[in-house]
Amino acid sequence: MEVKRILHVIGGMNRGGAETMAMNLYRAIDKNAIQFDFAVHSANENAYFSEIEDKGGKIFVFPKFIGTNILSYMRFWDTFLFEHPEYKIIHSHVRSYALPIIKICKKHGAKVIVHSHSTSNGSGIRALIKDLLQIPIRYKADYLVACSLTSGEWLFGKNVTKKDNFFIVKNAIDTRKYIISQDIRDKYVKELNIKEKNVYGHVGRLSEPKNHLFLLEVFSRIREMDQKAVLLIVGEGEKKEAIIEKIKAMHLEDSVLMLGSRSDIPELLSIMDVFVFPSLWEGLPVTVIEAQAAGLPCLVSDSITNEINISPAVHRIKLSEGCQQWAEEAIKLIGKRYDTIQQIKDAGFNIYSEATKMKEFYLKCWVEDTEFEVRGK
Repeated sequence: MEVKRILHVIGGMNRGGAETMAMNLYRAIDKNAIQFDFAVHSANENAYFSEIEDKGGKIFVFPKFIGTNILSYMRFWDTFLFEHPEYKIIHSHVRSYALPIIKICKKHGAKVIVHSHSTSNGSGIRALIKDLLQIPIRYKADYLVACSLTSGEWLFGKNVTKKDNFFIVKNAIDTRKYIISQDIRDKYVKELNIKEKNVYGHVGRLSEPKNHLFLLEVFSRIREMDQKAVLLIVGEGEKKEAIIEKIKAMHLEDSVLMLGSRSDIPELLSIMDVFVFPSLWEGLPVTVIEAQAAGLPCLVSDSITNEINISPAVHRIKLSEGCQQWAEEAIKLIGKRYDTIQQIKDAGFNIYSEATKMKEFYLKCWVEDTEFEVRGK
């Protein structure tokens, strides 16, 4: 059988939620049938480039879409698809500029999947513009995909999620990676110098939705009540400097470890005692699935979809409860641990099962080259 190449369209390939989901799927899918290639919009901060190329994937750097360059951006796509007729399926993880991509792809006879990973564009005029640009997607894309029903309803509307061309692709994981030996735990504890500490942790892009400044307020109160407390923050992003400034202003330098973007998430989760996740909005955060797989008690905000509740490890709390209440609840969870692997599999978050479903879907919707408008015009 000829290998079908699927082009994934994404902002970059760093260790963010959508990128991690795509890579988890890429690692698990049958590459004798399906190969992933990636159209990225930044040549920087792409932690997965080497792994993609090692697995036989191709990487294409596209110009960044800034709105005013819509015509040149569409011409770039037009030329690209003229030169690469092998792409019959375009899987787009971008939202606000998906519409011009869809238009050009249809001209070249390619089917388009638009994938929703969030539940908000934030606030302000830019968010409003994005909201408006997204509306036509639900009518123009061939297939509509979301990481959760909540995420699908937000981007595509409730009525659309009831149609046959909508389905959910779960942010599944390889559960085997979260079974960590005591020797590895001891090694990490020694390296980070956190022996006999109560370790609170957070994994996520350093961006507005993750609510890191609130997290630091919570931890400051934890520190007042728990002198053995340390906080591990794993991730990179545009809010990094603001977070570092906040840590200094609150005099938490000796108890907050900024670990940056990491590939060893299972090992880091294994040394945490409580996972704290006060997001303002989310689609369905893969890091909370990972934390549950590691057996961690997870203190998460009520803004996250209930679809994340796949084990007793999840403890929900309203952001409106305030920092003090969050701190007290986090401290109560110290010492708890859960056996969740089977529950994660039963809930459909096993990546190998999800990869098999996606392989079957890609093959089903693959189409042979047919008559369409003249390419490259």
